[in-house]
Amino acid sequence: MSASGKPNSQNCGPSISERSNAGFNWHRVARLFDGAGREYFPAGPGEGLIAERPAGPAVAAAIAAGSFRVGGTGPAPVTGFETLTSGSSGAPRRIRRSFESWTQSFAVNSRIFGIGPGLRVAILGRLTQSLALYGALEGMHLGAEVHLLEDLRPDRQAMALVGMDVIYASPAQMRRVVEAGVAWPGLQHLIIGGSKLDAGLRAAVLGLAPGVRIAEFYGAAEASFITLAGPDCPDASVGRAYPGVEIRVEAGEIWVKSPYLFAGYAGDPGPALWRDGFLSVGEMGEMRGDFLFLKGRAERMVTVADQNVFPEEIEGFLMGLEGVRQAAVVPVADTKRGIHLVAAVQGDATQEGAILRLLRARLGTLRAPKRLIWLEDWPILPSGKTDHQAIAERVAG
Repeated sequence: MSASGKPNSQNCGPSISERSNAGFNWHRVARLFDGAGREYFPAGPGEGLIAERPAGPAVAAAIAAGSFRVGGTGPAPVTGFETLTSGSSGAPRRIRRSFESWTQSFAVNSRIFGIGPGLRVAILGRLTQSLALYGALEGMHLGAEVHLLEDLRPDRQAMALVGMDVIYASPAQMRRVVEAGVAWPGLQHLIIGGSKLDAGLRAAVLGLAPGVRIAEFYGAAEASFITLAGPDCPDASVGRAYPGVEIRVEAGEIWVKSPYLFAGYAGDPGPALWRDGFLSVGEMGEMRGDFLFLKGRAERMVTVADQNVFPEEIEGFLMGLEGVRQAAVVPVADTKRGIHLVAAVQGDATQEGAILRLLRARLGTLRAPKRLIWLEDWPILPSGKTDHQAIAERVAG
């Protein structure tokens, strides 16, 4: 704790200098391909600032460089490596990490998902997205055959996934590839990060890959894995604690302790707070038994007619309704209530009346979005998450 009695900021996390700086390994049987089928091989020593494209050379250079960052701006890291936040609440921040903060979870995922020699791993996202970078480096470190597919359009990604064993993707990325209708009968594991799959998308995935095991993890760029949700997870939960993670919920705020936590921000400060070895990034939720249930980010909480409302909870409810493919809830100034909520949605606009009735029945007239705005093209960030700032600008316009 600080002298003021408040939790300390990001500067009180684990020091990279206290940990190994050995870098990531290129396993002797690992193979690396891009979407066009070109194979890449180990690179010689290079600089620590690596352009994200082409993706194949970027992964090879990251492994060879020792300390590195793929994409972003600012100086090269001196020790460890840097990833980027999703930028969902502003410009992406640079995250400082030790190599061990990822390699320890590589070992866990090797046990859970069997990632290793002989397994084909597909990566759908850009390497500036920490999920994509993580999946690529994990596969190479463990000896898998890694396929970087971000440069392909969604229908060609769907074809390239035929024959893959494991996919690392966000829900937004999977939504685009399932629309191609290509079957993946051999797919073993789908590892989802960024947000939960809605019921419709889950059903569509299982229709194309009947034997797949879907694993959804909740985490943050600063914390890496926090929970993992499997087939026995309640629909509204984000799962049980990932192996090695300890979770505490205090006054509704989620705090985590694990070997996978970041070492601090590089450059501009961020929302993370440290207390007694535990980290919070401002997420609110509750534990019910072994399962964690999220409410949303404290920074997105709004007050409508003296009631605290988390837009993420409403978005989750909307995503489970028939006719809704995407949903985002944003506040709008209101002279009577202070603010009211508006939901931007993508899907079947003929269901608007039914959706509004269900919202009012579930949330009441004050908390329910006052209106729906239907969008044909959905603004997303490079991370694959919804661009809430762009949504708010469209609603205001």
